[in-house]
Amino acid sequence: MSLKHLVATVAEALVDEPDAVEVDEIDEDRGVVVELRVAPDDIGKVIGKEGRTAQSIRSLLNAAAAKQGCRASLEILD
Repeated sequence: MSLKHLVATVAEALVDEPDAVEVDEIDEDRGVVVELRVAPDDIGKVIGKEGRTAQSIRSLLNAAAAKQGCRASLEILD
């Protein structure tokens, strides 16, 4: 499973408008940057209370990236 697909699957399960979820994967020198965009009304659902949901998504992403032998970071965009 690609990192992009992992983040998209988790985000689509969390939001009210799964069709509005967009995920881009950008390769950089330091590793992979995964950019997540959701509908404006769903940003709070992806970030969660005190950022806990976003941190959980980042933990899953880092675990999957480590298994593939690379580094990854998640950016949640407006």
